[in-house]
Amino acid sequence: MKKKVIVLSLGGSLIIPEEVNIKYLKEFKKVILKHTGKYKFIVVCGGGSIARKYISALEESGVNERFQSFSGISATRMNARFMNYLFNLNPEQGIPHTMRLLKKYIRKEDVVFCGALEYKPNQTSDSTAAEIARKFKAIFVNLTNIAGLYDKNPAEYKNAKFIPKISWEDFNKMANKLKFKPGQHFVLDQSASRIIMHNKIKTYIIGKDMVQFDNLLKNKKFKGTAIGGD
Repeated sequence: MKKKVIVLSLGGSLIIPEEVNIKYLKEFKKVILKHTGKYKFIVVCGGGSIARKYISALEESGVNERFQSFSGISATRMNARFMNYLFNLNPEQGIPHTMRLLKKYIRKEDVVFCGALEYKPNQTSDSTAAEIARKFKAIFVNLTNIAGLYDKNPAEYKNAKFIPKISWEDFNKMANKLKFKPGQHFVLDQSASRIIMHNKIKTYIIGKDMVQFDNLLKNKKFKGTAIGGD
């Protein structure tokens, strides 16, 4: 049986909120390795607090948004290398920086980590993950630090309502209410939302609870948000 590819966007806020979140990452590793008999995983790492610190310092220094984005990309790649080491993957191979290398690596490995692949304006690592899901005709799972999608930011509003299911079109409208900013916090960036809508990519947003992610991979009931599909 040919293994199905699942593309994950692993938020930097889960890898390194301030310090490395090793408790969570050990649970993440356990769940991923448990399912490699059935799936192959491409994991796109976000930049987290490291990216935001770099971006903020450059912004304060009056450096343009393009260079701010480059510093964010560097942080995503550093996090991807760290995850490679955590999973005991071949350190000499490094991490792929292009789609061509990514395709080559996933043919041989069950788990491949990468950061943002190439610079494109107004994108975060979410866009990279959505583009990879499009190329591989894969399910896209966004792992983030909130349980799923809400009608407004639950960290700021106590009356924020959880949204378990939403259409691609409605999600894209929500994403585009915000103006793009390097290092932004919305669950998926505007470019990613357009990619998943135009290509009808089945997408899930799952929070920090690895039981929910495990349940999703087992086709069981889970807490999270499903975007698109039936």
